[in-house]
Amino acid sequence: MSKNIASPLMKGDIAPVGQNYKWWVVGMLWAICFFNYADRQAFFAVFPALKAEFGFDAVQLGLLGSAFAWIYAAAAPLAGFVGDRAPRKHLILGGCLFWSGITVLTGGCGRLWQFVGVRAMTGLGESVYFPSAMSLLSDYHGRRTRSLAFSLHQSAVYIGSIGGSWLGAWLAERHGWRVGFYFFGGVGILLGLLLCRVLLEPKRGAADAMDAETAPPEDTHGVAPASAEKPLGLEKTLGMIFSKPTALLLMAVFLCANFVATIFLTWTPMFLVDKFHFGMAKAGLFGTLFISIASALSVPIGGLLADRLAVRFVGGRMCVQALGLFVGATFVVLVGLTTNMTTLLVSMTLFGLCKGLYDSNIFASLYDVIEPRARGTAAGIMNTVGWGGGALGPVAVGFATKYGRHGADTLANMSEAIAFGGVIYILGGILLVTAAIRVKRDAVHRAPAAT
Repeated sequence: MSKNIASPLMKGDIAPVGQNYKWWVVGMLWAICFFNYADRQAFFAVFPALKAEFGFDAVQLGLLGSAFAWIYAAAAPLAGFVGDRAPRKHLILGGCLFWSGITVLTGGCGRLWQFVGVRAMTGLGESVYFPSAMSLLSDYHGRRTRSLAFSLHQSAVYIGSIGGSWLGAWLAERHGWRVGFYFFGGVGILLGLLLCRVLLEPKRGAADAMDAETAPPEDTHGVAPASAEKPLGLEKTLGMIFSKPTALLLMAVFLCANFVATIFLTWTPMFLVDKFHFGMAKAGLFGTLFISIASALSVPIGGLLADRLAVRFVGGRMCVQALGLFVGATFVVLVGLTTNMTTLLVSMTLFGLCKGLYDSNIFASLYDVIEPRARGTAAGIMNTVGWGGGALGPVAVGFATKYGRHGADTLANMSEAIAFGGVIYILGGILLVTAAIRVKRDAVHRAPAAT
């Protein structure tokens, strides 16, 4: 049995040389994830240009920010369910080619409904990525390296946000807002084609099966090797997920965290232009640079710490996440309310550090209570909850900016709306503590190793 477990590749794949291929997989998915987020953030960075050219108001811009997330959320469960049954490699690379093509088409838009349409189609294409990518990574990385692998992959979210925001705005200022979409879409298509022969599909449950074989007898947490052999039906898959209160709590936390994250991704560039009088390119860069660089630095620390704690007790990953949300809430409030540039930049940086601690374990915590056969579907449902609810954030800020208690002082309205995200972070932290307390009852249990 151990001979079969040692190789995570499916029959017919060309085996990579050495044991480092699992880290090369992290690198390949990192590159795809970079363009996944660069495409998204480039759109938000050119909001000032769209406002100037087409006269879009705050509510219309908020709608553009939410159109992506609503379709992304609606499609995610189906994407996850398919990812539990179809080769994940094909879904990842096919999705990359699709959303990159739509990004190219974005450069040809000229009316509100066209922008809403391409954002919705981008959300549809990108919905297949995370359920399949996280499931695939979990079959290369077991309990001892899973949080680190996921957190390194997560850093692409931040670097992609920086690259998309800054380069999209920079190209818009010098060559027009359409050029950035042609650039990011074209390079994404090329990347998808290049990785077709390099990214390999692993056996489902391979890493957990290796954990089972090497675990000491007293270790009862993990996944049974046989659990990955036969796909589950829809009813059993959903039953497995919704019977775990810990999983549902983690999904609710993801909604809280995403509500705040989508506000920052959507509105920070505009906020810096209006409140601190940045130029568009500078706002596009600074709007993501401090938060994203700080998150990219802290996310592997969160992953390493969580992997160490998870070996000691099953709720270790959630404790790291809760720390990030509770401390980060203070800095969310400061970003929204401060009028001092130094305080703003320091608060954005410290918020980013805290955000990375939470983000490092989003899916790794979920997979502590979900077995391999249902992980794609579980990630899809989690994305539906997180992005469906989180998509209300940009629209809420748009409405608060236009109709808030300060009346015509839209800047004061926007500042308060952003600061309210701190309350949402505190709520998420409370839910995480609740999940960590009860997770032992929901953890997936490992069967004894076969002899």
